[in-house]
Amino acid sequence: MKPELMLLVWATLLTVVQAVVAVQGAMMQVGLPALAGNREGMPEIKGWGGRAARAHRNMIENLVLFAALVLVAVAAGKTNGMTLLGAQIFFWARLAYALVYIAGVPWLRTGVWAVSVVGLAMIFLQLV
Repeated sequence: MKPELMLLVWATLLTVVQAVVAVQGAMMQVGLPALAGNREGMPEIKGWGGRAARAHRNMIENLVLFAALVLVAVAAGKTNGMTLLGAQIFFWARLAYALVYIAGVPWLRTGVWAVSVVGLAMIFLQLV
């Protein structure tokens, strides 16, 4: 298996872990019955639980881009050292992003997000 694909697998696991953390944060605030219900009228989740949910949604949005780029690179036979480095940068930046976002560090969060975009750009530039 190409290492870029393995990083895609790990990024998928990271997305699942972020979902679990977000659910835990919500459950601590509203309880399991509210989460198991239809969620109508549920209060906004605040604090680290709300940040975890927003970080998870952001990861889903970015995972789609990462998956598309990695899958095209592998299918087209265009993987190389640069696509691998881009995938590594993306993955580690996304892990840092989740931790920084949940901790509530706004400017650092934006900087780490930008680093993950650089990883995406590195892969993209190998495909065009």
